[in-house]
Amino acid sequence: MPSDAGITQEPGTGLFHGIGAKIPSLRSRQTLLVSLGLMLLLFAFAAISNGSYSISFGATLAILFDTLIPFDLMEGSYASHEANILRSIRLPRVLAAIVVGGALGLSGAVLQSIFRNPLAEPGLIGVSSGSALAAVAVIILFGGELILMGANIAPYILPAAAFAGGVTATAIVYAVGRKAKAEMATTMLLIGIAVNAIAMAGIGIFQFLSDDTQLRLLTFWMLGGLGSVTWQTLLPVALIVVCGSILLMRLAVPLNAYLMGSSEAMHLGVNVAKMTGLAVLLSALIVGASVSISGIISFVGLIVPHLVRQVAGADNRKVIPASMLMGASLLSIADLISRLLIAPAELPIGLVTSAIGGPFFLWLLLNRGRQRP
Repeated sequence: MPSDAGITQEPGTGLFHGIGAKIPSLRSRQTLLVSLGLMLLLFAFAAISNGSYSISFGATLAILFDTLIPFDLMEGSYASHEANILRSIRLPRVLAAIVVGGALGLSGAVLQSIFRNPLAEPGLIGVSSGSALAAVAVIILFGGELILMGANIAPYILPAAAFAGGVTATAIVYAVGRKAKAEMATTMLLIGIAVNAIAMAGIGIFQFLSDDTQLRLLTFWMLGGLGSVTWQTLLPVALIVVCGSILLMRLAVPLNAYLMGSSEAMHLGVNVAKMTGLAVLLSALIVGASVSISGIISFVGLIVPHLVRQVAGADNRKVIPASMLMGASLLSIADLISRLLIAPAELPIGLVTSAIGGPFFLWLLLNRGRQRP
């Protein structure tokens, strides 16, 4: 298959009309990814050192150094409680923001290419609502406590149930889509909308049955947050996201060909049905794993790929890894904002991303309307 398949369109034509090269200095793939990587490091460091209790620049560097090289060479440069805050609370939380934001940004880029629709996002295929329904069921049915051998295992069952719910919703979408005779990508999108409606109806029923305490926990989970992330819940999710992301990046060239149309992609040797199903399943896998620890976080998968295409064009070899980096950066800074705005309390992170994504979504719709005759 030609390595540049799917990137021969002139800027301003094709699927993502009006999205082309606007910053030529960032057209280089290496330059783009290095720039986004440095931005991510900057935002992550800011998120680690700031919060309701701020840790100085020097102390943060010293704690990170001693964490990576465990010989306590810099122990006198920071207080013990600062090390505990950073290692036990801030570091897993910021890494979770990187993992979840990266998964949402990457899956958004892939799904927009698969559905050939710039308004597609991970929530459209039902994975987010399926995860939410399973998590809400655990909260309501078990009241936040599930005792096994004298220990409350609910903090571990909740993310596991959310992940299972997302995978189940995706399996339903995929299974029904395979039986339909229409184009699989379009069919899965429509089925995902139906699954979303069914799942939201189930969530509404559970909300109606909940008491005040359960409703408070349920509402915060539905709006998204990273406050409950621990190393134990983060590590398995990170493993799933990393493995799934590597496999999705390998689909960049076939996705470039698919942007020209199913027939053209098949003529170039792409197994369209297999690639479409694999891309949707892998996207659902990493999103389901992410939602299981963060709750529902809107708009990241929608706006990040568009921002990337503004500087990188439509080549998925650039868009997919760059969307992952930018999604991680966006969620890192959104998490920091959620912790600082009403400190020492914190806003649900989903409110921050919605406040950013809502106006962008309106701009996107207006911009698309102006581009069409």
